[in-house]
Amino acid sequence: MTAAPPIPVTVLTGYLGAGKTTLLNRILSENHGRRYAVIVNEFGAIGIDNDLVVDADEEVFEMNNGCICCTVRGDLIRIIEGLMKRKGGFDAIIIETTGLADPAPVAQTFFVDTDVRARVSLDAIVTVVDARHVLARLEDSHEAEEQIAFADVILLNKIDLVDDRELETVRQRIRTINNQARLHETRNCVIPVEEVLERGAFDLDRILAIEPNFLSEDDHEHDVAITSVSVTSDTPIRPDLFMPWLRRLTAERGQDILRLKGILCFPGEEQRYVVQGVHMLLEGDHQRDWKPGETRTSRMVFIGRNLDAAALRQGFAACAARAN
Repeated sequence: MTAAPPIPVTVLTGYLGAGKTTLLNRILSENHGRRYAVIVNEFGAIGIDNDLVVDADEEVFEMNNGCICCTVRGDLIRIIEGLMKRKGGFDAIIIETTGLADPAPVAQTFFVDTDVRARVSLDAIVTVVDARHVLARLEDSHEAEEQIAFADVILLNKIDLVDDRELETVRQRIRTINNQARLHETRNCVIPVEEVLERGAFDLDRILAIEPNFLSEDDHEHDVAITSVSVTSDTPIRPDLFMPWLRRLTAERGQDILRLKGILCFPGEEQRYVVQGVHMLLEGDHQRDWKPGETRTSRMVFIGRNLDAAALRQGFAACAARAN
């Protein structure tokens, strides 16, 4: 009996706010006839990204509160092993890593575990790059550089937010780090699925040239100065209080806030409000109706440096609607 071919796995990486979830939602929304198992990893104690993935037939598995390349790698292996026991349920696997993940240990998972290696194959590391902020991140983040260095496919995203001169500077910087990856330039991660998934692009020899200890290295460094603060409220949040507070917060502390994400319940509204931010850029909109029986808890995650957890929790709590 011929053994089934290994299931291709795409690792979707990129620094905080680059557009990974936007790309994932585009993939899941397109009519490509393929079914994907999706694994989402977050840096924070509560889940946000999992609920920002569009409703689709795909199952989404969530891992919280840790870098996928550290303590939760065992969880990743267990999820993949569980998926392999299913019959004909999906065509490929997509792993969206936290924006703080070094992709090297993620990729190691598919070589150091014998059972995983026999059943799945690493198809490509796809890195989404924020054209506006990448140069600054390369100055202060080892992970941002590693994400580009290990990429097989790079999406240089948000090119509409920089001028031609800045864009050319970013292109050249990326090429000094990795001149082998396929480079695409995008707005809002608009790209044909076939340019990203199931390309058979992962090249172990190239990775070994970058990191000779790739197959044996078990640890790596993190920027310990970056932390996350999670806030929740079971009481609806007043938009007339929340919006000015958030704008004031990002104006005053935007350089320290690398990323913020939230799903909010506003009084008397049947739709969830989703807010996202990168540094001092904010965007928000109503997303979808609250589902029947869904707990209408408002929750946010802030990721950054020098975060004042007590002040963030106090400020968020002050936006809650009070009973008369």
